[in-house]
Amino acid sequence: MSEHKDEKSAKNAKNAKNAKNAAKKKKTSRSVVAARFVVCAVSSAVLAVSGAGWFAHHSLTNGLKTSDALDAIRKRAPKHLDNSVNLLLVGLDSRKDMDGNDLPKEFVQDELHAGSSEIGYYNTNTLILMHIPADGGRATAFSVPRDDYVQTLNGDGSPQGHFKIKEAYSIAYTKEREKLDAEGVKGPDLERRSREAGREATLATVQNFLGVPIDHFAEVNLLGFYDIAKVLQPIQVCLNHPVKDKYSGADFPAGPQELNPKQALAFVRQRHGLDNGDLDRTHRQQAFLSSVTHKLKSEGVWGDLGKLQGLFDAVKKDVVLDSSWDVLDFMQQVPSLTGGKVDFHTLPITGFATRAGEDVNLVDADKIKEIVRAATGQAPSSSPTPSDGTADAKSGGTPSPTPSAGQSSAPAADSSPAPSASPSASDDDQAGQTVKMGGIPCVD
Repeated sequence: MSEHKDEKSAKNAKNAKNAKNAAKKKKTSRSVVAARFVVCAVSSAVLAVSGAGWFAHHSLTNGLKTSDALDAIRKRAPKHLDNSVNLLLVGLDSRKDMDGNDLPKEFVQDELHAGSSEIGYYNTNTLILMHIPADGGRATAFSVPRDDYVQTLNGDGSPQGHFKIKEAYSIAYTKEREKLDAEGVKGPDLERRSREAGREATLATVQNFLGVPIDHFAEVNLLGFYDIAKVLQPIQVCLNHPVKDKYSGADFPAGPQELNPKQALAFVRQRHGLDNGDLDRTHRQQAFLSSVTHKLKSEGVWGDLGKLQGLFDAVKKDVVLDSSWDVLDFMQQVPSLTGGKVDFHTLPITGFATRAGEDVNLVDADKIKEIVRAATGQAPSSSPTPSDGTADAKSGGTPSPTPSAGQSSAPAADSSPAPSASPSASDDDQAGQTVKMGGIPCVD
């Protein structure tokens, strides 16, 4: 009896132990499941947030037109001394869409007030280099007058000859288009590849002329400018004097005022009737950029994805960006631009002359490089930079052009003496007033 009782007690103790272990195991299992649920929930939340961020970023940037033109010039670019960024803004004086078709005649005449689609061709009427320092501090921008007479280059570095800097694009575009057309390339592909040659030539020419590397670029044509102004209207500007010009359509009183897209285009295009012509026009372009940045900042657009969507939709139509440029990341990383901390200068000329029947600006290429390299923190080159043939421009001498095959350079200057540059176009003040971004500057 006693043995049977002990056996039963032992069995009960074993069952109790097994039950306890089972309960413990079940509790552990519930803990593991709970922990796994928390991990999954957190992971899902992270993925959801990341997905939303990706979707927002993708919806804004998907469809942007990009270019690989910078690849052609990087191997010949001067070396960077730090992590600063040089950004080139290119304004194309073209009355064509992205496929090379003429814009509607009525639109060109009535809204753009730009004559006809045959005018302008593929010249770059706006060239602005922005230097953003490595520490993200105040940026410096240089406008290159479109009629500066320089050695223009093709994308591979070969010389085109001596022309206005604005013509580097059109020369390369035309040459490439003729070659591709002979090969049977047609339609949008013909236009796209021809424009790529133009971009490469412009980037190569500007990089060589200024003596600093170009890291990113953006290209906009007249229609793109109009569409962006349409999204951002009204655009606030300020003029020191009243102006009226039948060529651009500019007709504005003195003082601060608000412009619609048509008026904004006239504002940045006017050169007739201004004391310094194209040099004053560069100040208009700089003032416009300042006004736009001020508007975007004051209205909180930079931090509002919804508001950015409208701007990016306009950009997607007629703006081309280099393929390595993530614009949204760039805006977050460079507060000096989105905060309006930029000083604009117009690079100086030394006089005016006539080349091949065309009015041009004479420049001192070495002085230009010195100004730009000093402002961007680039040490003087240890070896001579390639000459663009304008070193003797101060004396009005004739450059020695080196044309490439199939291209003729402009002939020597005519026998009439070149007039001196206007007083505002001195090396000290860099062709006129300094325009500071960050508000609504008043300009001529």
